[in-house]
Amino acid sequence: MDDLERMPEVALEWHRAGRGAVLATVVETWGSAPRGTGAQLVVSGQGEMEGSVSGGCVEGAVVLEAMEMVGTSSGKMLEFGVSYEEAFAVGLACGGRIRVWLEPVAAIGEDLLAELVGARASRKAVAYCVNVVTGARRLSCPDEYGERFRADKSGMEGDVFVHIHNPALRMIVVGAVHIAQALVAMARMAGYDPVLVDPRPAFGAQARFPGERIVEDWPDEALTALGLDARTCVVTLTHDPKLDDPAIMTALRSDVFYLGCLGSKRTHGKRVERLVAAGFSDAEISHIHGPVGLAIGARGPGEIAVSIMAEVTQRLRQP
Repeated sequence: MDDLERMPEVALEWHRAGRGAVLATVVETWGSAPRGTGAQLVVSGQGEMEGSVSGGCVEGAVVLEAMEMVGTSSGKMLEFGVSYEEAFAVGLACGGRIRVWLEPVAAIGEDLLAELVGARASRKAVAYCVNVVTGARRLSCPDEYGERFRADKSGMEGDVFVHIHNPALRMIVVGAVHIAQALVAMARMAGYDPVLVDPRPAFGAQARFPGERIVEDWPDEALTALGLDARTCVVTLTHDPKLDDPAIMTALRSDVFYLGCLGSKRTHGKRVERLVAAGFSDAEISHIHGPVGLAIGARGPGEIAVSIMAEVTQRLRQP
């Protein structure tokens, strides 16, 4: 998970370590703002900070306010509104306004924050809801705020700020090939949790993918064990039907938001024939992006990885 998205976890760790912690959350924006609604910053009692609510001097003002609130049991709303001429000086490079809600962990409650962190760890979609007037706090499920969960969009509902915590985006790459070396790095930079699947030890070696999670099980078994959901995308890169096809079949029977498969149009045609013979319908097969990636004339592993990451982003943001 992207470090900028781990703020509830950091806040809970700091609180339990006795360092104190205040969560600052962007609850509304107008005009141009560097970070959107739901962006968070954590501040400790010693002035340590993780995350971001804007950039520039807004962070400095938020940190000062937050340090005074460590250990208190109520929240506080801050508003920063600037003209276009003054915007750059306070980190809002194109002008605009933002509202930032400050909450000490003592106000949220350690048990409630731990429940939120637990839901995030188990890839359970949950919303943290706080009434900024009364201070009432609770967790909610997608049944209540379905549209917000589908749009992945936090925001105010009257006096209640609804902070959507969808499962972290995840990319499962089948085939630890050269393209995967570039793609995994790009996916991580884009905020995904990448997982490599390849039963061939020589390919999925830590020396080739230092620090990355590598699963050496057969692809269909690996994908089933990992669990596939609507916040997961799958990319197959091996060119070997014995490895790619089991992964593709498993992904087609799941809710993944993107399935891309490397190979030429001829290779994909043969793939389609095998899937039809295996009982898959034309509608199911149409979910495959093959050949994988946007048609930008990419050459070489790095450029192909760019085209794949671009298509994944397009599918996620413009479904």
